Formats: sequence, C-alpha cells, structure tokens
Amino acid sequence: MTDRLVALRLFARVARSGNFSRAGRELGFSQPSASRIVSELEREVGVALLTRTTRAVTLTEAGADYLVRVEAILDALDEADHAARGSGELRGVLRVGVAASFGVRELIPRLPAFTERHPALRIELLMNDQRQDLVHEGVDVALRFGELADSVATARRLGATPRMLVASPAYLARAGTPQQPDDLPAHRFIAGPVGPTSRGIAMSLDGRALVVRVQSRLMVTVNEGATAAAVAGLGIAMSGHWGCRAELEAGRLQQVLPAWDLGSTELHAVFPAGRAAKPAARALGEFIALSMISSD
Repeated sequence: MTDRLVALRLFARVARSGNFSRAGRELGFSQPSASRIVSELEREVGVALLTRTTRAVTLTEAGADYLVRVEAILDALDEADHAARGSGELRGVLRVGVAASFGVRELIPRLPAFTERHPALRIELLMNDQRQDLVHEGVDVALRFGELADSVATARRLGATPRMLVASPAYLARAGTPQQPDDLPAHRFIAGPVGPTSRGIAMSLDGRALVVRVQSRLMVTVNEGATAAAVAGLGIAMSGHWGCRAELEAGRLQQVLPAWDLGSTELHAVFPAGRAAKPAARALGEFIALSMISSD
C-alpha cells in the first residue's frame, strides 16, 4: 500500500471515528504515528482537514468535502481489488448499523457462518436502537425495520417478520386469555416500538378487518424492554416474531389471538447514498436474506 493510500485510509477512519488512537489501532499505527501521517496529508493537500481539540477531532468544511471524495475513491479501489481477485474473498472492515435487539437475537447467531466464509474480513457492529446517520457515522450497511424514510439511499428488502400479540402464561392465567378482539380493551398493554398506534390495533381474519382501541399501562422505548415486560407478566405486548422468538419457543411467552393477522414488519439493508455499496456490504445483505428464508 502506498504512503498516500495509507494516509487517505487513515484520514477516513479518523474522520469517522473522531479519534486518532482508535483509527490508528485499526490500521496498525500508534496514536502519534497516526496524527503525524494525517498532518503530513494536510500539508500536501494545503488545507486543514480536521479540527483538533482536547475533547474531539472533527472535520473542517474542507475536510467534510474531501472525505466524501476520498471515500468514493477508496470504495472504487476496494471494488477493483475484489473483482481482480475473482475469488469472492472479502477484506477490510465492514461497519454494520443494527438495532441492539435484532443484533443480539438474530444477526450475531448467524454471523459465524458468514465470517467462516470470509476470514480476512473484519466486522464492526454499531448496535444502537436509534437509526444511525450512514454518511456521518461511516456505516457501510444498516439493517432497518419498518417503512423507510424518503431517501436517496439504496435499499434492499431482506425479509419480513409477522407482528403478533404475546403475553406470559402467568399473566394470562391471572387476567384470562382473550378469545376474541373485543376482549382486548379489558387487558393491560405494553407499548413498545412495535405496538398499538393511536388508532389502535389493526387486525384481520378471513377478509374481516377491524381496529381495536386499547390503553397502554407501560411504555418502553426499545423492543427488548417490551419483551422483558411481557415475560414479567406486566401485560400484553405487540412484537415482531424475531423480537420474541426465543421466549415463545421456551414457553415464557405465548401468542394471543394467533388466528388473527396483525400484518408484518419488513427488514431492509440500507446502503449509503452517493457511492457504490461495498462488496462486503452487498454480500452480508445477500447472506442475511438467504438465512432468513431458511430459518422461517
């Protein structure tokens, strides 16, 4: 790798991580060496690309524009290397944005098969229940549920998970098991990210559609919390199947009104706008799509 290419890769990682030490470790440099290499790059370019303070390293206006152009070049080089090898081998670092619950429950258990196929690839999971800014956080691919906001980013549908109502056996023994939708308003509900809307719960069966209004006694901001609350017997929760699969299989939760269809939530792989998706990002999306089909 040429000195200029090293400097460009190091600058991109410093810009995304906001940290010379972290970026240096990823590419095998000490913090002083990483700082020196980027400073030399700035001298060659003739403009300050980063603002350094004791608390943070941030991009200057010129640095932000330079980063967009540099990453396009680096991605094109990665693509060319991948095509030249012709072996399907993936290398480098793949940064994946994913909600914590889905990452722990579904993605990580599937990763061993993917990493065994690509031993030279390093994966960095950015696990956050808030949607990441793909460009500013340097995310190569984000796994996102639900409707996608209007965006010029490229997305690929990977699968869908059915929504369902679930509750613990203890809660149902105490409060009674709903036999029809009209029974639901008398029950305690847990509101999570997947949950009743202000209109209520939309349900259908054999061509009959209805909306049942319920009141939530407990509200949580992450799906993992809603699932845990349901297991604890605090009421009925609405969840995607992926968000409570383990608890259903273990008998800690059971489905309520299983004959009724509550719709589904789609999962997409979302790639940053303005540049071609990394081969590794495309490969992970393809792998997840196939593994979802085989496991459902």
